[in-house]
Amino acid sequence: MATVMLDGNRKEITPGTTLGDLLPGHDTSLSVAVIRPSQTSHAETRQFLLKTTAGEIVVEIEGAGEISGWTSHSEDLAVRWQDRQTVSFGTFSADFSPSRRPSRYERGDLILGCGGYDPSRSVVVFARKTHSADYGAAAGGGRIGQVVSGRGVVDRLGAGDRILAIDPVISFSESVDALTTTDMSYEVTEGMQIISHIRIEVQGYDSSTGRYDNLAAESVEYLLLALRSRRFSCAQRMSTHIRCDSLTGTAIPYEAGASRREGAVMLRTSGKKQGSVYIYTEDLPRSLAHTRTGQVVHGIEIAKIAKEGDTFEVQVTPDKFDLVGVRLDQAVSFAIDRGVTLTSDRDGPDRIIISQEPATTLDVLAGGMVAVKTVPVSQVVDITLDDLHAPDTCRIFREITGLKFHDVGRLPLFFAFDDVYLFQTRIPKTTNVKPENTPDDEVSAGDFAMTNESRKGVGMVGVRTSDNSEFGPTSEPFSGTNVIGRVVDLDKLSELKEGDMVYFREVHQ
Repeated sequence: MATVMLDGNRKEITPGTTLGDLLPGHDTSLSVAVIRPSQTSHAETRQFLLKTTAGEIVVEIEGAGEISGWTSHSEDLAVRWQDRQTVSFGTFSADFSPSRRPSRYERGDLILGCGGYDPSRSVVVFARKTHSADYGAAAGGGRIGQVVSGRGVVDRLGAGDRILAIDPVISFSESVDALTTTDMSYEVTEGMQIISHIRIEVQGYDSSTGRYDNLAAESVEYLLLALRSRRFSCAQRMSTHIRCDSLTGTAIPYEAGASRREGAVMLRTSGKKQGSVYIYTEDLPRSLAHTRTGQVVHGIEIAKIAKEGDTFEVQVTPDKFDLVGVRLDQAVSFAIDRGVTLTSDRDGPDRIIISQEPATTLDVLAGGMVAVKTVPVSQVVDITLDDLHAPDTCRIFREITGLKFHDVGRLPLFFAFDDVYLFQTRIPKTTNVKPENTPDDEVSAGDFAMTNESRKGVGMVGVRTSDNSEFGPTSEPFSGTNVIGRVVDLDKLSELKEGDMVYFREVHQ
């Protein structure tokens, strides 16, 4: 009998055993990590530590990036120019052909360019902001890497600053055949390690005592929201971290500053990827753009070998405590199971919870009590949303109603006439409702829509209770109508009055 390790537990197997045999019922859309026996050695990464007169910067060179040219000239690298967008160091000689064309760069990009289109006067340029410019770089923009730590130092660099030393970052690596796979027919053999999921304990939970503190309760709630599907989709793979963008674009408070140690789970609090979840695989200094929300306690190996595009299972302890959208009788049972005392504004089985206090999981579990407000089920309208054909408009609808954060959202009924019901919204001025999934020749009874930016009433949401071949659910021409889904409970609309708060519950059919 051969032996393998499955999620840290020893398992005996027979010849021909597959991943499917070890993990019956595993979702084949989720990757698992497979690691063969290995030998540990030192390895040189593609990261470099730049010691400057303003502080330390860590950069990661891209696959085909120029390494030897500028890294071997640290004693000659002083600031050549600096402005709001960039700071550059040089000069040195490099071998490339300038394209003489501007390119677009993102904050943190590392660029190899030159002065006067002369590669013998080359410079390395740090992008401080997103912008477009011509730095005498090679075709494609001359991007050679990215700043992974120390962007604040880059912002501080100025006239007179120098790079004092450039050292390669040395790390431990394993000579190992390690991979992620969704192939459940993959055969496992002696000595393999199989890791099927990552497990995270949130900031503020002490597993040794079972106690909670709520110092980071709000940011932890966003982590629980981002991972409530129990899926982590790897949108970016860097040598120091992996990133999931399921909540990108969401404002996150900075609550728990800490060094980004291996296994730390952080949420980004500012910048282009605000709201994204980061799992760190290498140690990095603290960043004011990241707040700590948890720690990986099992399965860090998946994070270390995951590829961009991989999706894997993630389990977070404790589970999210959110009763919004739940029937009151079901919520009572749920609260008892979690050791929480529930009080309600009204009693009755046919009521739906629309809010809870405290609002966050850690506050509820730390105090052991929750109070809820309810409405009759007749006031909750079930809808389906069409993410396939109107993904951007559905996203906007979820944000303005609150469905992004809970299972029930809300909008006031603005106007009702004939077969049309209109709901009032407040669309931020910076939000663009572009035409999407506009009807061709008819809308059906129950079609749910939002007016797009081609009309003055942009953002208005409406539904019709009968078919119409001239105007959409918001009484706009078809060109101004984005169909986002359907109202399931059309019969409930007749009971509504103008000014009523209407609660929407998303269902999946």
